[in-house]
Amino acid sequence: MEDCLLAAWRHRGGLSTLLLPLSWLYGGLSARRLRSRARRAWQAPVPVVVVGNILIGGTGKTPVTVAVCQALKARGWHPGIISRGYGADIGPQPRLSDQGGEASHLGDEPALIHAVTGAPVAVHPRRALAACTLLSAHPDVNVLIADDGLQHTALARDLEIIVQDGRGIGNGRLLPAGPLREPPVRLDRADWLVTHLATDEPPPSTPASATTGGPREIVMRLQPERITHLASRRDLPWTTWRSEQAAAPCSAAAGIGRPERFFAMLRAAGVTLVRTLRIPDHQAIPAEALRDLPGGPVLITPKDAVKCTVPYDPRLWAVSAAPVFSDPGWLDALDQRLRAVAARRPPRHA
Repeated sequence: MEDCLLAAWRHRGGLSTLLLPLSWLYGGLSARRLRSRARRAWQAPVPVVVVGNILIGGTGKTPVTVAVCQALKARGWHPGIISRGYGADIGPQPRLSDQGGEASHLGDEPALIHAVTGAPVAVHPRRALAACTLLSAHPDVNVLIADDGLQHTALARDLEIIVQDGRGIGNGRLLPAGPLREPPVRLDRADWLVTHLATDEPPPSTPASATTGGPREIVMRLQPERITHLASRRDLPWTTWRSEQAAAPCSAAAGIGRPERFFAMLRAAGVTLVRTLRIPDHQAIPAEALRDLPGGPVLITPKDAVKCTVPYDPRLWAVSAAPVFSDPGWLDALDQRLRAVAARRPPRHA
């Protein structure tokens, strides 16, 4: 069913057209819900940056969130992360990274963001409640980054970063006739549109009406930077590991939204992949599936690594990738915009 829908969402064929009445219903109900929540939105005492998407599936929000968090820390900010915590049984109260940074406690993506950035994290489906809990536990936090919070309009935001990939807006239709959570014109209200592309992948053809006078557009491509052997915790620069491994054949496994993009990155970096293994997003790599792979290194994503449990399969290596932006100056612009927002905020304890 998933493959069938993904194929239908690439064009406006018969199946997509058949599902249009459901899309109209979804669009109407979704717009009403978003407006209702926005009218009661909670305003945080510190600036809020939302990183999200209108396209269903993995677009690359996590590396963008990490890049934003690290850039703000380097510029003197004290960021905190709030997220839904998908994949973990959160319960009625928010969970904090102070109480444990494991994927089982926070969810895989928040756990990865916390591990990479060191920023405090709070997770709960109600992002405003997560934000209040985080700010209470960490009063030094002076900017909040909401990971995957674009449609959570109950939390007021100051700046929005929408992330898409090579699919662009797909066939331009809402779920279930297309891959969109919101109409394409929603892009106009964002501050930045980051398009995550694989090596040599061309940018999508987005209609001009969705971008003219709209967000500042940036292309992001990921390149391998470091690699960690899970069993020994040996951490190496990617170039060092490649020189040691030479042209040794490898396998790769990924439980992310777009596994093929991870595999394409590895091949572009010179890795010979004899087998690839796709796992449903947010699911742990099954041990039995690993046993079926041939000998030699098995390369996985950091998101998959945080879900692996000891004892680790000795073949597992986690590949950490660094983003390369077409316009690196956008992070300086983000910093300047946030400082302007913070200057207009009343004192926290006024």
